[in-house]
Amino acid sequence: MYKIEDLYDLNHSQARPLLEKYEYPWQALKDIKDFIIELGKSLGDDYQEVSEHVWVHKDAKVFDSAYLGAPCIIGARTEVRHGAFVRGSALVGQDCVIGNSVELKNVIIFDSVQVPHYNYVGDSILGYKSHMGAGSITSNVKSDKTLVVVKDRFNQESIETGLKKMGAMLGDYVEVGCNSVLNPGTVIGRHTNIYPLSRVRGVIPDHSIFKDLNDIVKKK
Repeated sequence: MYKIEDLYDLNHSQARPLLEKYEYPWQALKDIKDFIIELGKSLGDDYQEVSEHVWVHKDAKVFDSAYLGAPCIIGARTEVRHGAFVRGSALVGQDCVIGNSVELKNVIIFDSVQVPHYNYVGDSILGYKSHMGAGSITSNVKSDKTLVVVKDRFNQESIETGLKKMGAMLGDYVEVGCNSVLNPGTVIGRHTNIYPLSRVRGVIPDHSIFKDLNDIVKKK
């Protein structure tokens, strides 16, 4: 439930060629920067390189107060709203919302994703039509600074990522409630809902409702 094929419909991201190389989504994090630079060079006339290694689709809307750091790609009909801070290495799909005071860093954002209010998303991948409620964040570094391990308590498995920085892998159609914290190494399966004010850790099954770590129920 935490492999790329289990989490994502790759038809909804320009990152498909990158993700197809790997079994687990976090394996692609180290390559996002270089992939964006190469992809940007191949984009057609619908994209404008507004500064070095920053490409914005002609139908996207980027507010004047937003910051776009290199490299990044902003897809068609996506809105990057007031005060957004795209630090770089951000591949943002089409029909997305990157809202006020949102910070992005080293991310793949699939099409139709909404990150609309006061969110931090770093070293993470957000699947098609996923949504992060206001104030929800991905924590990408452990407090003890050790390497991130993905833990699946349902299957009694642990996977060493070899990464010091890894946020969250959200599958398609995931809903994250307001003011939730997704701890390093969190993987959330497709069509799962996270209650507001949640502290999420490890692998959360698809088609579930997460109330807390001891109360995860299957959707009916």
